[in-house]
Amino acid sequence: MKRTIINELLQQEDFDQKVLVKGWVRNRRGSKNVAFVAMNDGSCIHNIQVVVDFAKMGEEIMEKVSVGASLSVEGTLVASQGGGQKMEIIAEKLEVLGTADPDKYPLQPKKHSLEFLRDIAHLRFRTNTFGAITRIRHAMIFAVHKFFNDKGFYNIHTPIITASDAEGAGEMFQVSTLDIGNPPRDEEGEIDFKQDFFGKKTNLTVSGQLEAELAALAMGQVYTFGPTFRAENSNTTRHLSEFWMIEPEVAFNDLTDNMDLAEEMLKYMVKYALDNCTDDLQFLSKRLQDEEKTKKADERSMELIEKLRFVNDNDFVRLTYTEAINILRNSKPNKKKKFDYVIEGWGADLQSEHERYLVEKHFKKPVILVDYPKEIKAFYMRVNEDDKTVRAMDILFPGIGEIVGGSQREERLDVLLEKMKAMDIPEEEMWWFLDTRRFGTVPHSGFGLGFERLMLFVTGMGNIRDVIPFPRAPKQAEF
Repeated sequence: MKRTIINELLQQEDFDQKVLVKGWVRNRRGSKNVAFVAMNDGSCIHNIQVVVDFAKMGEEIMEKVSVGASLSVEGTLVASQGGGQKMEIIAEKLEVLGTADPDKYPLQPKKHSLEFLRDIAHLRFRTNTFGAITRIRHAMIFAVHKFFNDKGFYNIHTPIITASDAEGAGEMFQVSTLDIGNPPRDEEGEIDFKQDFFGKKTNLTVSGQLEAELAALAMGQVYTFGPTFRAENSNTTRHLSEFWMIEPEVAFNDLTDNMDLAEEMLKYMVKYALDNCTDDLQFLSKRLQDEEKTKKADERSMELIEKLRFVNDNDFVRLTYTEAINILRNSKPNKKKKFDYVIEGWGADLQSEHERYLVEKHFKKPVILVDYPKEIKAFYMRVNEDDKTVRAMDILFPGIGEIVGGSQREERLDVLLEKMKAMDIPEEEMWWFLDTRRFGTVPHSGFGLGFERLMLFVTGMGNIRDVIPFPRAPKQAEF
């Protein structure tokens, strides 16, 4: 008999049919004559109940059926006689595929802390919470590719190993085959990277943007979706050392086009989740509400599905950095010095608390900020006519702060060279990037969407380490 996955089984209306299901035991209860086993195979948030009649099956069969064990069950699908489910399986044949010692299996049917589950990330997929997150993550990955494919974009695989630093921050993981205990030295006593595998100093990439620009200036519109790495020693709920980035680049797009594309994409992603992840979102919403019961009403998060609709149903507010600074400087939290970082004046680098104030308190809508001071943004952003600001944009979301960062790129060779010189970026190392400005340069724009930031927003989780299967962070590289 062919196995039926539980998600398909629960949509059946044809009872009294023979079925075969396989999965893991989530719970069991019963009496001396009958046992009720809740099974889950990961295909959905819901379990299927299996009824085992000892008179027909023999009581000894249940000795190995403990929480965490894997089973193969053949039986008849019937309408449920009890509450909580509309159907159940009357078992006729039960095989234990793998046992789970109840004294050692760590996921017993009780509430576990997220901190505990991070320590057993190899098993946390088996919980309702992480099953839901994993299914939503898959749906969002599919939605990314569908969105861009349907708009005629080409997916580009940009290198993970690179000799360039797209952000100029220097917080990169080095890639080397040299003996770290006794590396070769040059005449000045410095490490001689000419003897390394690639013949030069190389790192794990922080962004695929620069290479995506090369492709966009021939293919028109491209996007990357790949892993990126940052060696920033940040132990926060918003930072990972390994994370995934979605980075479109579009030739002939200006900053307004860029904002339009980013807003359209975010709304598409949110709507896709609402349309295709209903059960998992409802479960995560209830989980979040239960978690926040002890908080005061004004400290609680917006209900998850309401928050997603809030983004999907509202046009994003667009304003300049200068306008935002004036709003923040005159705000009550700033005047009363309740911000951790008080805004003194123009030129301040906005923090998450400022971004969330604009979204959640002032506008009560998603916000796109543009035209930042050029001193606090990357070298590749196009300088405005005022020579003080660049055509940068950040999109701010409730509960998250910045979720997208992008810009119109600097296409003018002379201006780009001047900026690189001011920021001590060696021209000779970026010759290939500069060639795109020498040969057929055009205005173009792009942005980066941190996929795990998006996952935080869509799932309502509070820690970024809980929306990626195996988080990498300072002092954390288990599994």
